[in-house]
Amino acid sequence: MSILIVTGIEGARNCAAVVQAQLGMEVEVADGRKAALAALRRREFLAVAVDETMAECDPAAAEAIWERAGLAIPLQINFALSGAARLIREIRSALHRREREQMLARRAATAAIETELKSTVAGLLLHSQLALSGADIPLPVAERLRMVADLAGNLRQQLNAPLQVSGTAA
Repeated sequence: MSILIVTGIEGARNCAAVVQAQLGMEVEVADGRKAALAALRRREFLAVAVDETMAECDPAAAEAIWERAGLAIPLQINFALSGAARLIREIRSALHRREREQMLARRAATAAIETELKSTVAGLLLHSQLALSGADIPLPVAERLRMVADLAGNLRQQLNAPLQVSGTAA
């Protein structure tokens, strides 16, 4: 993935080279709204850093860039006051924040799926046990219900063990 820097400030290409070297990611510079929108149409970016001065002078342009940015992390930086070091810190911080949010979302999704599975398996186990308690069940049906009950019991035991999400226990 790469980073898009949107600024008309002189020296932006030098700043982009420093950012690229420090982060090990490709950095593209767009000197205005049209160039930024064209770059965003060509490909996806991990982050889009827009010059604060440009955003304040032309809010419609900044809004168009943010809308077109998709899943890119939006950053607004004053390039006149900030150097490459600040930009690198901001990008790293945003990337770490996104990674943490994604991990929390994965954990929440895993917990929701686990809860749903436990509920479904518990219902399956209960229904098969209730069906087995009936007196007039044909033998082949009773054998199938016992198999279902055994499978549901095994699944329930496995679900009670902690699930793994990205190498960590959920």
